[in-house]
Amino acid sequence: MITALEQQAYPSDAYEVIVISDGSTDGTDAYLEALHSTMRLRWFSQANQGPAAARNAGIREAGGEFIVFIDDDVVAEPQLLGEHARSHHQASQDVVVLGPLLTPVGFDMAPWVRWEQEMLVKQYRAMLRGDWTATARQFYTGNASLRRSHILAVGGFDEGFRRAEDVELAYRLADKGLDFVFNIQAAALHFAERSFRAWLDAARAYGRNDVIFARDRNQKWLLPAVHREFRDRHFLIRSLVRVCGGRTSLTRVASSTLKLAADAATLLRAGEVERFAYSGLFNLQYYDGLLHELDDVNFLITDLENPISRPT
Repeated sequence: MITALEQQAYPSDAYEVIVISDGSTDGTDAYLEALHSTMRLRWFSQANQGPAAARNAGIREAGGEFIVFIDDDVVAEPQLLGEHARSHHQASQDVVVLGPLLTPVGFDMAPWVRWEQEMLVKQYRAMLRGDWTATARQFYTGNASLRRSHILAVGGFDEGFRRAEDVELAYRLADKGLDFVFNIQAAALHFAERSFRAWLDAARAYGRNDVIFARDRNQKWLLPAVHREFRDRHFLIRSLVRVCGGRTSLTRVASSTLKLAADAATLLRAGEVERFAYSGLFNLQYYDGLLHELDDVNFLITDLENPISRPT
């Protein structure tokens, strides 16, 4: 990551790099201590507090007008910083700029991570076609930028969230009137690694957090949007969720069965079956988390009335 930032086409005296080591146990601190970079680089180490706290620490230390967020598993293409700057300069008003996280050629991803990357690329293609424009829901801090003043004005990242903390911040930025723009040229490569358990847990946390954002963070539009989007899912996904979602034992059995199917499909190089199995796994965990937090197993199978009226 650091080498890629040293090789940016953007003038090196026009930016600084702030690295936050958030409880790293893989030798990161020793590496940074010995590092002699050609950039203006400062690094800080803290006990593990999660991504929101790490980013807030970086924001506090940063001295620039704009912040570009880049995760530790992301390698910037040489034009990344220049393209972020160009998007800000060309915008008629202050915006949040989103860049793509592309799949590196030849990098051996776990199949569930590969599925997730394919879903990201699907979103990028839809935005490029003009199917829809970028919104707060595409704000992934692996590759995004905005004015530091706007982050400070809304209070920074909420450190109470360990998942979807980036989207939660984006909702508050959108509430303040900021628009989101997608620049395919502000590209980075995503060398993503995640255990299967962590991937499932993330899907479930996204579902729970969508309810929390709607119920507790005044995003009243969110659950109606989730309800509408569910109706556009593949009918097999809808059927799976309607039968198992919100029912712990059934979700566990269905997840185990889908994982067996996914593993077999990987061995047999049956890509379509593999993708569908992981889609089923992710959607089931997401909606199961949502239904448990909402405390309403019928939310997805009834007409939407007031899905956040009942406390949990």
